[in-house]
Amino acid sequence: MRVIITDSYEQMGFEAAKLVAGQIYLKPNSVLGLTTGSTPLAMYECLLALHKTDGLDFSEVTTFNLDEYIGLSAYNPHSYYYYMQENFFKHININQENIYIPNGMTNDVTAEGIHYEQLIASKGGIDLQVLGIGQNAHIGFNEPDVRFVADTHMVELNEETILANSRFFNNIDEVPRCAISMGIKTIMMANRILLLANGRNKAKAIYKALCGDITPQAPASILQLHRDVVVIIDKEAAEFLS
Repeated sequence: MRVIITDSYEQMGFEAAKLVAGQIYLKPNSVLGLTTGSTPLAMYECLLALHKTDGLDFSEVTTFNLDEYIGLSAYNPHSYYYYMQENFFKHININQENIYIPNGMTNDVTAEGIHYEQLIASKGGIDLQVLGIGQNAHIGFNEPDVRFVADTHMVELNEETILANSRFFNNIDEVPRCAISMGIKTIMMANRILLLANGRNKAKAIYKALCGDITPQAPASILQLHRDVVVIIDKEAAEFLS
């Protein structure tokens, strides 16, 4: 792993955007794995600036998002499809047909997972996967478990994740209890992985991911086995690292 510790959340986003932009400059038809939440917003803002001022071109880029809530339509303001459109996609020159996000309204999650895996394979796999990390060290919506789940699948969110995500909803009762998420194997098959974290509330999770035992009880710890991981975190998230 290559670990970059920044002085601020804004600098974390800037460094992450440089890495993503470099991937696109080197391979204009890159396949990007993208994530949502508060952590990557600074990265998306910097990428938008690079698009507007430096002409960063997304016209050939394909994207696959990590996850989506089950039961939320694409146009629900709390869905990850809506998040990606509002915060990123509608501001760049990406081809909307090259955007892939799991269908949270599917009647058959198993079939949706298989279809999503087939789509990723048809595009040649993911070149660069961007990840955040939960306070319980989950990646995507792969929660702590007794085993690593390989492929795209349905996840029952645990109470810690529901509580953490409730800040995006009017109240905790509105938070969906299930999601569809890329599995660990799908994430690990990416050619390169970029892990982002900020804030003291992520410090223990970062320590488990980078320095702890490799265990499904801390899903992000599996990243220690990947051949090319860049970790960009602020000083608060690096609190427990030597």
